[in-house]
Formats: sequence, structure tokens, C-alpha cells
Amino acid sequence: MSESDPRIVKEQGLEARVAAIVEPVIEDLGYRLVRIRVTGNNGCTLQIMAEQADGTMTIEGCEEISHAVSPALDVDDPISGAYHLEVSSPGIDRPMVRAGDFVRWTGHLVKVDMAIPQQAGRKRFRGIITATAADTVTVKLTDAAAGEADTFVLPIEEIAEARLVLTDELIDAALKADKAAKAARGEDIDPESYNH
Repeated sequence: MSESDPRIVKEQGLEARVAAIVEPVIEDLGYRLVRIRVTGNNGCTLQIMAEQADGTMTIEGCEEISHAVSPALDVDDPISGAYHLEVSSPGIDRPMVRAGDFVRWTGHLVKVDMAIPQQAGRKRFRGIITATAADTVTVKLTDAAAGEADTFVLPIEEIAEARLVLTDELIDAALKADKAAKAARGEDIDPESYNH
């Protein structure tokens, strides 16, 4: 399903082992894995972030994934001891894990941490996505100092972590995208929830 737009930002260690177990299950249900996180919250919490191909997610979808991945996790048992399973949508200020995420959210503010230092040894970038290509994303910095380069072309394969930054423009765009996705699926739309 996500072979045409594979995840480029992937987990390491224990989280990678969990991803290897749950990603095929999630894809068989028609969803895409966004991210796996194992945290010390509530003793131990396994967070699975997933979405539909259009970038949306429903409560029913989260429940469906939770019921499907639990048996797979019980069989392979990658986490020693008890843990809480939490399945969620990526949210509005979502992690960017696929090249398609950068395409979809061009024009919006993003924070990017690179695995490999870029020009002038810089690894952290905060700026507007101005363009994407097959293997790069162009970011125009919002915090560039006078005389400093303000536009960087970043290799997507070298991104360690990236996420959208919550802005009014992002909220409006996310609401419009959600409304369009619901309309495409033939779901009822509450007009009051989209008054912006």
C-alpha cells in the first residue's frame, strides 16, 4: 500500500522491532504507519501513530488497529513487561515521515532535524516548505540571521526527524483537508466544525 511513498524517517532499536511487527498488520487493514514511540509514561507506553492514505484517521480506525496489532505483539512480545498500547492519529502538528508529507504540506512551517550536518554544519532547520523534488525538500528559514543563507535544499534521506509547526494557517488547511476527505468518503459533515 505505502510502497509508492515509503516511510523515510524510521525508528531505531526496540521501536524498529515493534514497527517491523505492526506495520504489515496496519497495512493489511488499509492504513499507513506513521510512527512508533515507546516511552516511560504510565510505566511503559507503546504509541502507534497511523493514518489513512488521505492523511486522516478516525476513532474507529484507531480501535481497529489496536484490536489487530495486540495479538501480533503478544506473539512476538518485543517489549518485556507490561505496557499500555495507545493508537492515535498523527494530529495537526504531525511528524513528516514520507516524501509525500512534504509535498502535501508545501507552504507550511516545519521543524527539521537532520541526521547529517548540512551547509555550515547546521543540523536544525525551522522554516517554510517552499518546494519538493523526488529526493529533496527546500526550506526557507524563518529565523535566518542577517547575512546568513535563508534557503536550504535538504536531502530527504538524511532527515532524522521532521514535524509540522502548529499555525493558524496549518489548522485551516488541516480542517479543509479533513472536510474534503470526509466528503470523498461520503461521510456526513458538521458545518459548525469547519467555521474558520
